[in-house]
Amino acid sequence: MSVEREGRGAMLPAPGEDVVVEEIVLEPPGPGEVQVRILATGVCHTELHFKNRNGRGLPFPILLGHEGAGLVEDVGEGVEGLGPGDPVVVAWTVPCGECPPCLRGEPRRCWTWRPSRARIRRKRDGATVTPVLATGTFADRIVVPADAAVSVPAELPMAQACLIGCCVATGAGAVFNTTPVRPGSTVAVIGCGAVGLSAIQAARISGAGRIFAVDLHERKLDWAGELGATDLVDASRSDPVREIRRLTDRVGVDFAYEAVGLPATLDQAIRILSRTGTCTFIGVPEPDAEMAVNIGKFFFKRNTLTVCEGGDTSPAEDFPRYARMALEGELDLGRMVTRTVGLDDVEEAFRAMEAGEVIRSVILTGR
Repeated sequence: MSVEREGRGAMLPAPGEDVVVEEIVLEPPGPGEVQVRILATGVCHTELHFKNRNGRGLPFPILLGHEGAGLVEDVGEGVEGLGPGDPVVVAWTVPCGECPPCLRGEPRRCWTWRPSRARIRRKRDGATVTPVLATGTFADRIVVPADAAVSVPAELPMAQACLIGCCVATGAGAVFNTTPVRPGSTVAVIGCGAVGLSAIQAARISGAGRIFAVDLHERKLDWAGELGATDLVDASRSDPVREIRRLTDRVGVDFAYEAVGLPATLDQAIRILSRTGTCTFIGVPEPDAEMAVNIGKFFFKRNTLTVCEGGDTSPAEDFPRYARMALEGELDLGRMVTRTVGLDDVEEAFRAMEAGEVIRSVILTGR
């Protein structure tokens, strides 16, 4: 019989306050849900955005984390194909199957944001805890819909598997799903954090002939070179648009992937496109961000601008594929785990991320 369980979670207690670790109480899974014992969870910029933007409208306290992997502990009524002990990666979004894109056979374009259920309480006062992106993986255990817990091979280390849930799915998905790279084509990736580096790896796997990595940090460019970039462009030393146009004999690139989310870098990504080139906007912008575009050049060059949300991912299809790529040595997830930390080290992980010291810090919660 399913029972309530206790654990710990790293959360934002109130606007403007640092992350604290609190004891939590977790309700058992309901019909169609599973309880997952989180063993590893990546520290993504999204969590820092929630802190810096006072929760982005979510009720406090807010349980952080959305890039997690672990073992199924319990299953609710009607769940098939998953059982206790199964290794899974948690998906923060899954196709709903009911919106217009899903009904017309385009689940990767799903409109629906699945609301989270009130399954977690703070133990000391009984306050309902709001999980980020309906997951809240900065915790010992969580409850999610069964289709948000995707089976992966047990051979893949949890510290690597968790990255599939967000940064890998987003960056690699932009290249594999949103705007697939053609073999031999030229590619530029602006922003070489975990998402951008995943896009670089996917471009390499797809057979890109030349991959330009653009960033302000030399360390990130070094990582980009290790993971598949053929040309490194230090934007702190030269204009990346001018430099890439010089390196391509003024032709530009076939595909540009923007993984920062700023108007300035999106403008750069558009300006380095070749004739008929495509720019894919991956980075998440501020809601009121604006930019000006020379539509004359855009029109006569027949360029395309498209948006990638979370890699346009179908977790049930993509997560096992990325796991196989990792086990077969195509996708290097081990290199992307720069540092492992504990649940009490979230603020230090934020600092290291902002300083550009890590590709990904991974919280190990298993005890």
